[in-house]
Amino acid sequence: MIYLDCAATSMHKPRTVQKAINRAMATMASPGRGCHRPAMLAADCVLDTRILLADYFNVGEPENVIFTSSATHALNIAINSLVNSGDNVVISGYEHNSVTRPLRGLNASLSVASSPLFSPLEAVSAFEQQLDKADCAVCTYVSNVFGYILPIKEISALCKKRGVPLIIDASQAAGVLSIDLLGLDAAFVAMPGHKGLLGPQGTGVLLCNSETRPVLFGGTGSNSASDSMPDFLPERLEAGTHNVSGIAGLYEGVKFIISRSEKTLLDHERKLRELFTQLVSPIPELEIFISDDPEMQTGVLSLRSDRLSSDELAERLGSAGICIRSGLHCSPSAHETAGTLESGTARFSFSPFNTAAEVRCAANAMIKIFNNM
Repeated sequence: MIYLDCAATSMHKPRTVQKAINRAMATMASPGRGCHRPAMLAADCVLDTRILLADYFNVGEPENVIFTSSATHALNIAINSLVNSGDNVVISGYEHNSVTRPLRGLNASLSVASSPLFSPLEAVSAFEQQLDKADCAVCTYVSNVFGYILPIKEISALCKKRGVPLIIDASQAAGVLSIDLLGLDAAFVAMPGHKGLLGPQGTGVLLCNSETRPVLFGGTGSNSASDSMPDFLPERLEAGTHNVSGIAGLYEGVKFIISRSEKTLLDHERKLRELFTQLVSPIPELEIFISDDPEMQTGVLSLRSDRLSSDELAERLGSAGICIRSGLHCSPSAHETAGTLESGTARFSFSPFNTAAEVRCAANAMIKIFNNM
């Protein structure tokens, strides 16, 4: 099997991640729920990971790092903290349903700062035109469909200048591109633990730089006599039992990235993407969505063909042991922007653990499928 669906989840992990998960499950209990050794080991694990992430993302105070179950959970907290019914919210034309559905659920008025694919100057201009009456802005750092890196620093600076709080969806950027919460001065940055950070599924992180509202209510291990959620972080946003084994695995995933460096890992993924593009480009009637500037795209590549639907291509590749994603990828707005809403795309997303040999095998499988049509 060749796994090329890393934009959905990083199935291959560093060995230390699995070891940490197993160790946590065997030795740790619930943090903040006792003074016995298993509870204290769990508390140390959670705190150590919080401190690591605060330093890695320049959050400032570790308590402003919130553990969630996913990026979706983190985005819901961020959006509910800033947005009220009827607010005007500016979003990019590349947002995931994890952004648009919570906003519509709050009856927010959405203004789309639409701009062409791989056009950063036009992306900034589109936001500039929409921000005058905005109460909040939400922007993805990287499109999960096309790997397009949006000009998040420029958009963040523009929001700061206009006094508009910004939420950044870093689902495809965390562990791949530099993220500096205080440098960006974003209100919130949301991310999963199981993609670029190489942690397990069921983990997410919210970096906080603004006032918050909880979306989940319950026990926190503190202020138990109160009927209300604590007014301090992280407890205010972390009701219920922590995913301690997941957090332990996330710690090791981040340590792995730090030891190798984001740039080294991204360079590897880009080389694989470029190799795959070169190998499949000769296939007739194949449309490949790739930037002329390699620095504007991560290791994610989408393509489509008039000869074969994206779903059929993914099914045939799956039969050959090649794992990819097809369809709309939970981002219909990105497809609408790129003109692929009706067809969807077949998405190939590479990881630090994929090899050139695997890429050649996947490309050969693609060529064989089209040659046999």
